[in-house]
Amino acid sequence: MAPVIGAILGAVWGGLIARRRGGNGKDIAQYAAGFAIIFAILGLFLAIFLARSATG
Repeated sequence: MAPVIGAILGAVWGGLIARRRGGNGKDIAQYAAGFAIIFAILGLFLAIFLARSATG
């Protein structure tokens, strides 16, 4: 669940950053996709860490 939430939050945040910087639609899409990928990977690592620590 954490990777999905991370991807959604990353896409929203990336889109807002691109819009604030005056980007067009393609810029906003690229920032949203890039941030979504980064945040999904971070969420995946978080999920793995929590799963491994819970079974401890």
